[in-house]
Amino acid sequence: MLLRFFRRVVALAMLLTLTFFFVDGLNLLPESVSKLAKIQLIPALLGHRWVTVGLLVAMTFVLGRFYCSAICPLGILQDVIAWFGHRIPKKRKYAFRPAKNLLRWGVVVLVTGFAAGGITFVLGLLDPYSIFGRIATNVFRPVWLFGENLVTVAAVNPAVRTLEAFFLALVMLAGIGVLAYRNGRTYCNTICPVGTVLGLFSRFSLFQIRMNPEKCIGCGLCAVRCKSSCIDPKAKRIDASRCVMCFDCLGSCRKDALSCSIFSGGKKSPETENAPEAKPSESVAGVDLSKRTFLVTLSTLAAASQTVVAQPVLEILNTGKNPFTRQTPIAPPGAVSIRHLVGHCTACHLCVSKCPTQVLKPAVMEYGVAGMFAPRMEYSRGFCNYDCTICGDVCPNGAILPLTVEAKNRVQVGRVVFVEDNCVVKVDKKNCGACAEHCPTQAVTMVPYEGVLTIPHTDTEICVGCGGCESICPVRPFKAIYVEGNAEHQRRKEFEDVKVEVEIDDFGF
Repeated sequence: MLLRFFRRVVALAMLLTLTFFFVDGLNLLPESVSKLAKIQLIPALLGHRWVTVGLLVAMTFVLGRFYCSAICPLGILQDVIAWFGHRIPKKRKYAFRPAKNLLRWGVVVLVTGFAAGGITFVLGLLDPYSIFGRIATNVFRPVWLFGENLVTVAAVNPAVRTLEAFFLALVMLAGIGVLAYRNGRTYCNTICPVGTVLGLFSRFSLFQIRMNPEKCIGCGLCAVRCKSSCIDPKAKRIDASRCVMCFDCLGSCRKDALSCSIFSGGKKSPETENAPEAKPSESVAGVDLSKRTFLVTLSTLAAASQTVVAQPVLEILNTGKNPFTRQTPIAPPGAVSIRHLVGHCTACHLCVSKCPTQVLKPAVMEYGVAGMFAPRMEYSRGFCNYDCTICGDVCPNGAILPLTVEAKNRVQVGRVVFVEDNCVVKVDKKNCGACAEHCPTQAVTMVPYEGVLTIPHTDTEICVGCGGCESICPVRPFKAIYVEGNAEHQRRKEFEDVKVEVEIDDFGF
């Protein structure tokens, strides 16, 4: 019981802290909390933090899949859902189920093959930490902000960054929630690639939940409590590859036949020694409808998302202005290049959640299929703060590398483009100058135009692509100035920091 209490304390602390870090709109927690994301297995692998990976593997060899029950936030969330569901009187109790090894290792081979080819989308779609991050950012965070802004409901809208990401997170929450409610750790022991790989190591772990066949009477009380469905009371056997070391079963045995120990408390019975392993063919046949439905839903959603048009629907509202199409999406500073971002990002959306100006949005098809739901810069509501480096500081995958403020100020993520025929100076014969006032590098300045009018002039060499000009431009629906992304981030040229005075006698909006 003490082991279970300790595990629950650690698990709840991890879940509550990480969840609040994702949903916190007031930044009450320090950025150092992002280290909890960096100790997750897949982010540590992609971020090349080999010491962390080595420690997690070593812990699995000692304590089994303790990572899954006390460190992985999605695993803990499933336990919370299962805990509530298990207290419904008429709900079906847990029972032993054979391991579906062919399906488990098929998923591992699939995600490994795509990741080896530089496509982390499939890995990110199934990685438990990334799934939790998308759920926390796109479902929990809007709900939390709605609670904070009951008076001003409109303030919630920016929290839902894109409808596609919201629906993906909602479907995953519903699917995994139903599986957890019905059968406990179904996702962890059937689909999750992290659980499958750690299960391979946990078969040889030093400490395991062990059954003494001489004391066991085969009553099945332990199997009823096992949300991993890994205890076979008839064969008096425990599948260590699926056991997540939750310790719930220890207090259920009335004969003291279960223990967490290094060695078994008694000799193996003939039934245990001869107990057959589940065959792969039997595993595939045992997949129930809920699991198939979950996988089909994910596949359908991913396929349907490919048909979503990336450009805003504002083109339908064209009022005679010249539309522009951004040819290259804008990857956040520190991403190095779109290729690097797509090759490392699992779309956990921690950067999206923590961006103070909300310019990071989940991509749909801007990066192609391989980069679906990776972060991109979107300047319709704000711009990238010149001295902000939060996205790189919190990224656990190495997809957005950390930058100093000085280094970030020299990174050019895109170049400014001026569409003169859309500008209010030319169209309405009114001075504006808003874009020049909001440019931190003087890449946009005002020059004489007609009479007392001044019009923007751009210098793409010193532009950093922050979007200050694009976000403030008053022209609708097609702005007169925007940022075209760089597929490979460049270094802007140095500029002389001279304040340019702009005289405005008739502000354009």
